[in-house]
Amino acid sequence: MSALKIKKGSNKHSAYNLRPNFSDVEERHTLAVLVDNEAGVLARVIGLFSGRGYNIDSLTVAEIDHEGHMSRITIVTTGTPQVIEQIKAQLGRIVPVHGVNDLTVEGRAVERELALMKVICTGDKRVEALRLADIFRTNVVDSTLDSFTFEITGTSEKIDAFADLMRPLGLSDLARTGIAALPRGS
Repeated sequence: MSALKIKKGSNKHSAYNLRPNFSDVEERHTLAVLVDNEAGVLARVIGLFSGRGYNIDSLTVAEIDHEGHMSRITIVTTGTPQVIEQIKAQLGRIVPVHGVNDLTVEGRAVERELALMKVICTGDKRVEALRLADIFRTNVVDSTLDSFTFEITGTSEKIDAFADLMRPLGLSDLARTGIAALPRGS
C-alpha cells in the first residue's frame, strides 16, 4: 500500500494531466502580422483561417515599407485562448511572415476604424441626423437635398453606436475599413 494518498477525482498533480489550463471562453484578439509585400501572401494567411474554420472579424492590409516591400496585416479574430495560440503559431510558420504580435496581450493598443454612412432623410429626421453627427464628431463628406454621407473615425463600438442611432433616421448604406491598430508607448 502506498503512503501517498490522492483524493478521488483529483488529478491536479497527476502525470496524465498534461494539458495546460485553457479557458473555454472566447476572447477577441487583435493580431498584427508583418509580411513580405508579394503576390499570394494574403491568400495564404486567409487560407490558414478558412482551412481551419477560424473566423476573421476584421481584416486590414497595407504596405508599410515601400523600399523594404513589407506589409502589415491587422486581423481581429475571436476564439478560446487555445485557438488564439494555435493561430499565432500557425501564422508564424508561414514563410513570408516576419512577425506576429498579439496586441491584445502585449499591452494596451490604439485601435481605430473609419466608416462611411449614407443616411437618406428629410425634415425633422435630417435635423436630428445632423445633431447626432455633431455629438459623435463626424464629418459630412457629401450632402444632397435628401441625403448625407457621414465619415466617422473611432473605435468599433463608437461606429456601432452611431450606426444604431442612424438606422431609424434612414441609414441606407454603410462601408467600414476594418481596424488599424498599433501598440501604445515606445
